[in-house]
Amino acid sequence: MIAVIDYGAGNLFSVCNALQYLNIPHEITRDAAVIARADAVILPGVGAFPAAMQSLRETGLIGTIRENAKKKPLLGICLGMQMLFDRSDEMGDCAGLSLIPGEVRRIPSQRVIIPHMGWNELVITQDSPLFAQIEMPVYTYFVHSYQAFCADEQIIAYCDYDGKIPALVTDGKFVFGAQYHPEKSGEKGLQMLRNFEEMTK
Repeated sequence: MIAVIDYGAGNLFSVCNALQYLNIPHEITRDAAVIARADAVILPGVGAFPAAMQSLRETGLIGTIRENAKKKPLLGICLGMQMLFDRSDEMGDCAGLSLIPGEVRRIPSQRVIIPHMGWNELVITQDSPLFAQIEMPVYTYFVHSYQAFCADEQIIAYCDYDGKIPALVTDGKFVFGAQYHPEKSGEKGLQMLRNFEEMTK
């Protein structure tokens, strides 16, 4: 069973609809005990980083998320991915979950439209079980104005949007973050969710 953390995130139900379509057992929860017994965790998110972190603090689950990330697969999606990093400068300096070293800042280009919205090809830089049974090329759907800045070793894939934007990141162990929306990225995005479930077996 995958625990989908409920802290008021805007894309919570789109993620769960995709899991339901795939017949992947899941539970929407803000209960630490449910998260502890789950096989994996998804942290969704759409909106502003500070408000999302405040909502997460109000659930009392920050410690639970950090503890479970040490021993089972965790996937952050969109803003949920950004929250995995140390901090963001969106609307001032705000601390994140510090599960992956790095920070989040506004996309720096002044030559492209911000927010970055639409389909982009992934440039894959290292192997990952999340790409199992997926033929190249892979295009995924993005909606964001801020991006992660982190070491290359943390980047599994990036897209080129007048610069290198980390698209799929990892701590090298159990934690993964997708800047794009796999649940809105067609069959290949859905396969990534299937692959995420497979990581629990």
